Amino acid sequence: MAKLKFGYGWLLKWILAAILISAGVLMKIYEVDVVYATTGIAIVIFSLLRVVPLLKTLKKEVLRTINLIEIIFDTILGVLMVYVVFSGKSSDAFWIGMYGYLLAFFFFARGLIYFVSLYYFDEKTEALKFWFHMICIILGPVIMTLTVLGEDIISTLGWIVLFISVGGGVYLGYDGFGGYKKYRESSKALNESKKPEKDSKIEKDLPNPTPEVEKEKETYIN
Repeated sequence: MAKLKFGYGWLLKWILAAILISAGVLMKIYEVDVVYATTGIAIVIFSLLRVVPLLKTLKKEVLRTINLIEIIFDTILGVLMVYVVFSGKSSDAFWIGMYGYLLAFFFFARGLIYFVSLYYFDEKTEALKFWFHMICIILGPVIMTLTVLGEDIISTLGWIVLFISVGGGVYLGYDGFGGYKKYRESSKALNESKKPEKDSKIEKDLPNPTPEVEKEKETYIN
């Protein structure tokens, strides 16, 4: 009998699904604080985790300098966003308006530095990376324009994040359902009684009965 495997990844996926959906809902309810904090933390993490691998793999010193300056500015920008939330200033009209400008700067700077590296310093790239940065360099001016026109960027972003959170939560929940189904099948197999098997060795050692041969009738000659 094969050894049964019990996986509990489904439980982790269900917990993550609940956290993801809850985070999306909370972000929409407390959208100014949560959107500001989430954006700031995401920018800081994105910036700091890139430092060592990026600077080690860039070929030219000028590219290292440019990217290091971008990382420093992005980190300051992210820390500023987090500070605004924890200082209780995120609901001020000034900082609500500033959010769009800060986000526009982040996206446009990332796209611009990427294309400068690509076309002026012969950095190689792949298709996905190219299109991602194309979106970044387009998003920057779009967000800037919407901010100048007085559009509520935070509210729009809150809806987008809510949609992504619910979609991701549903996917994780469905994936966890498949894992739970396999877990229950393993539990069912464990509880089923094992059918007794015939001992083939004993059966093999038993002597086979030989059929009796009928004695031939003796014939007498007179």
